[in-house]
Amino acid sequence: MVDQRWVPQNPREELVLDVMRSLRAFSDAMDHMHGGIRGEMDMNASDLAALRMLIVREGRGELVSPHDIARHLAISTASTTKLLDRLTASGHLVRQPHPHDGRSRVVVLSEGARVDFYRHFGERMRRMREAMVSYTDDELRTIARFLGDMELVVGDSSSRDRAEV
Repeated sequence: MVDQRWVPQNPREELVLDVMRSLRAFSDAMDHMHGGIRGEMDMNASDLAALRMLIVREGRGELVSPHDIARHLAISTASTTKLLDRLTASGHLVRQPHPHDGRSRVVVLSEGARVDFYRHFGERMRRMREAMVSYTDDELRTIARFLGDMELVVGDSSSRDRAEV
């Protein structure tokens, strides 16, 4: 356990601290972006996180069950049911029978939700892609590896639903 503030002792550690500060600033910017989108879409954080998860999984061609959403959001079955009821009533989601197991259900985005999602995220994602143009392929691979490593140490390593839009 660390009981004191870490103080860099050499130039390498100063660089590590600079990177950590940059990560914090980026995280704050992402929080601000998601807060703005939640306001624009009139949704709470869990609702938006569920839509983001569905967009990512849809892009991979994966089916999503209510249990998958509960596990991803780390919420109870009751909370998941309320979330799905809310998003279904608002027209964002559709519950359908599983194509291979008629006893279970899958959750899919409505076409309107998909359009709405990309309307709110699309310009922001375009600007992010534009900011990456000046980086070489090797630099982008290094950044992707670094961010993946950071995800593993700060988050739930079993959830690999990074935004791919």
